[in-house]
Amino acid sequence: MQMTILLLFSVACVSLFMTGALRRYALTRSLMDIPNARSSHSVPTPRGGGVAIVVAFLVTLPVLTWANMLSWDVMWALLGAGTGVAVIGFLDDHGHIPARWRLLGHFTAAIWALFWLGGLPPLSLFGMPLDLGWIGHVLAAVYLVWLLNLYNFMDGIDGVASVEAICVCLGGALLYAVLGFTGSLQTPVWITPLLLAVAVVGFLFWNFPPARIFMGDAGSGFLGITLGILSLQAAWVAPQLLWSWLILLGVFVLDATWTLMRRLLRGEKVYEAHRSHAYQYASRQFGNHLPVTLAVLGINLLWLLPIALWVGLGELNGMLGLLIAYFPLLVLAVKFKAGGQE
Repeated sequence: MQMTILLLFSVACVSLFMTGALRRYALTRSLMDIPNARSSHSVPTPRGGGVAIVVAFLVTLPVLTWANMLSWDVMWALLGAGTGVAVIGFLDDHGHIPARWRLLGHFTAAIWALFWLGGLPPLSLFGMPLDLGWIGHVLAAVYLVWLLNLYNFMDGIDGVASVEAICVCLGGALLYAVLGFTGSLQTPVWITPLLLAVAVVGFLFWNFPPARIFMGDAGSGFLGITLGILSLQAAWVAPQLLWSWLILLGVFVLDATWTLMRRLLRGEKVYEAHRSHAYQYASRQFGNHLPVTLAVLGINLLWLLPIALWVGLGELNGMLGLLIAYFPLLVLAVKFKAGGQE
């Protein structure tokens, strides 16, 4: 236990101090996010701090594997896909990569991860096992790429992407801990999401409203695909846990998906930057990022987490739990005009 605490503390410190160093580097090299008509901020701010999360988390994976706290297959899935997506995002942060090449890289990373994970595990649908075969693997690749990109879309105001990742990871770790307490789980798989959470905590010190550095595509894309991989790993541990992770991710999944659907129906180019997500409308309505970021924290802890735990313990059907969890989020998305024309 002492070794685990030391490892968690070390990861948080690496992320904290590396983010500070990246901020100084960005200021020196003028790597700034300049506000424009599509921005949700008004002050030029350094970007690229998410690289600290990437490094702090990935360097610990071999350590976990050697300590028999993480399988080699999951380690390679996280390491390969996470590094690939982070590099693509880093290059895009420093220049521009056409959308088609970014998408190709994202699908390559997703396929790599699924190869090591074994694809999409059999699902539990209304209590019945469901094995989708190769169709499931295709859907899993689309799921990973969509989660990767929606996380990029949702990283638009101070602290919100960091708070979301921390809440989801802590919820995922708690699910594992509860299953372990009931005797349903023997291996310490909870340590992996917990390590990602503390890596983000170190970055959040600099990113909490008002942010002193932004995450950038390298960090947001990395978090998206990493959370996706961890959710699929959880489904291999226990089928109902995939539903629990989807519930935990509900704020981002619902806002981004609803917004995308409305923009698609209007024939807009969905890959172009915009400010029509519910959280962006809400931040403009309140005139501040902090209330929205704290609201996301509250929704995650007080609404989504209890339902995810209920589903994870097998006391509530996964699909039903998802519908219950998402309905109020849909109401909020409609209320704040997610996907509406700016």
